[in-house]
Amino acid sequence: MVTVQSISKYDKNHPSVITIGTFDGVHVGHKLILERLINDARINNRVSAVLTFFPHPRMVLQKDSDLKLLNTIEEKKKILENLGLDYLIIQPFTKTFSRLSATAFVRDMLVNSLHAKKVIIGYDHRFGRNRNANINDLIAFGNALDFEVDEIPAKEIEAVAVSSTKIRNALLEGDVITANTYLGYSYMLNGEIIRGKGLGKELGFPTANLHIKETYKLIPKNGVYVVQSSLKNKIVYGMMNIGTNPTVDGQHQSIEVHFFDFDEDLYHQHIQVNILHWIREEHKFNSLEELKEQLKKDKETARILINE
Repeated sequence: MVTVQSISKYDKNHPSVITIGTFDGVHVGHKLILERLINDARINNRVSAVLTFFPHPRMVLQKDSDLKLLNTIEEKKKILENLGLDYLIIQPFTKTFSRLSATAFVRDMLVNSLHAKKVIIGYDHRFGRNRNANINDLIAFGNALDFEVDEIPAKEIEAVAVSSTKIRNALLEGDVITANTYLGYSYMLNGEIIRGKGLGKELGFPTANLHIKETYKLIPKNGVYVVQSSLKNKIVYGMMNIGTNPTVDGQHQSIEVHFFDFDEDLYHQHIQVNILHWIREEHKFNSLEELKEQLKKDKETARILINE
C-alpha cells in the first residue's frame, strides 16, 4: 500500500475505485465497504483508494471538541495495508478545505486528481461546503463527469449495527469484549516504554510504562486489564493498569504493563499492547501490602482469562 500525504501529491495516472471517510477504528462495518472496494478494483483492473482526512473534521470545525480517536494514523495505515488496499490518501483537513464546494471537490479532487471511475459510499454520506451535498448529488456528478456511484444502502449498514461512537463508548465503560467484537480485532495502544517510579518492581510486579505521544488517541477507562504483546518475536501476556495510582496518591494518569514470564529490558522500545479483557476498577488500597495481595489475585484472574 502507498500512503500519500494530500490529494495534491497523488500522481498515479490510472482509473481508481474510491471510498471516502474518516474510518476511525476500521471496524467490521468499515471492512464491508473496504472489501467491496478492493474486490471491485481488482476485477476491473483499477486501483483501490481510500480518501481520509486528518485531523478529524470535528477537531477542526468544533473548537470545543474533545473527540478522541480509536486509531492513530500509523495504526490505521497498518490495518488498511493488511486488508490489501492500494492507496491511502490522507488529506489535511483545514477550515479552507472545508469551504470547498461540492462541485470543486468532486471535479477537481475526485475526478481530475484521483481519476475516480467509481465511488463506493454509504447512503447517508454528505460532502462539500457545510456538508450540503448528498448521495443524489454525487450520482448526478457521476452522470456528468463519467464515474459510477455504488451506494451502500441503509439496510446493509444498519445490519452491522456498528459505529465508531459505540466502540468509543464501550471502551470508556471498560467493555473491552463489545469493543473488540465491533472492531474485529483487539483494541491496541502503541507507544514508547519510559522509566516510571519503580513502584511495581518494589512490589514484585515490575512494569513497563507506556507513553503514547498522540494526545488524540482514546485511552480506555481506568482499571486493570489483560493484555498481549509481541516482544522479541514472541507472544507475551500480561496485565495492565490504567490510572493514577491512588494508593500512593498519584496525580497523573499512567499506563503500566506487567508482563508474565518476561524480564528483558524494554526501555525506549516502541511496543504495541493489545487489550483482551477487563479485570477490575482501579482502587485506593490502605497499604502497599494490601495492593500487593490484590495484584497477586489480578494475576491469577488474568491467567484464567488467558486460558479460557
